[in-house]
Amino acid sequence: MVLDHDDANDVLQNTFIKAWNGLPSFEGRAHLSSWLYRIAVNEALDFLRKKKQYLSLSDSDSEGCSVASRLMADEYFDGDETAAKLQQAVAELPQMQRLVFQLKYFEGKKYSEISEILGKSEGTLKASYHIAVKKISAFLEQHD
Repeated sequence: MVLDHDDANDVLQNTFIKAWNGLPSFEGRAHLSSWLYRIAVNEALDFLRKKKQYLSLSDSDSEGCSVASRLMADEYFDGDETAAKLQQAVAELPQMQRLVFQLKYFEGKKYSEISEILGKSEGTLKASYHIAVKKISAFLEQHD
């Protein structure tokens, strides 16, 4: 999950640059929105992999900060403590469950759309979402 506003802007910019450069090769087999989401997901994952490698090499303790405390400190975050706890719970999910949950819950995507974006079967996505909801519920009960 890209939490920093400036980092998210960088990922967004890279997404649109890649989409623009790749537009001639877009074949139309998927919806344009699914194609853009796929590029955005890949960009975000690449960014997070690079950031993780960088943080593991640095002496910075920014990894020790919780997602909730980082969100509450962000001037662009307009949620309350409950929203921050939800984001903390989502951040602790495994990558695929987190992606499925975000696309389904926050973006309101249908399983068929998520299947196009992530290249997974709808059954797999439904199972991932169900497990993610259980984990998030358990996290919120534990941290209430």
